Amino acid sequence: MSWKKAALAAGVGFAAGYLAKQQIEQYQNITPEKALKNAKETFKKHGPISGSWIYMKPETIEKNGLQYNAYRGGVTRSIDGQNKQYEFYADAETGAVIDVVESV
Repeated sequence: MSWKKAALAAGVGFAAGYLAKQQIEQYQNITPEKALKNAKETFKKHGPISGSWIYMKPETIEKNGLQYNAYRGGVTRSIDGQNKQYEFYADAETGAVIDVVESV
């Protein structure tokens, strides 16, 4: 096999691998860590947070008649000297916060 054919085969293989990687990343859920980071950034817009957590396995939830594959997590904020806890659901595909409820 000549070096031209070998170079062509290597180039085609590289291009195919790159395109396959792009397609896989497009349809893959974001990581729970990334979802938590997005949620924390959203909460920080309204003041500092002192703690956070997230479940690593997504759950199926229904909100406004739509079903979502979502991560459940929570943050703790200090408001007027008192700790307030909030639970949230973040979309497993986009990381957007879907729902927030203050824990009692």
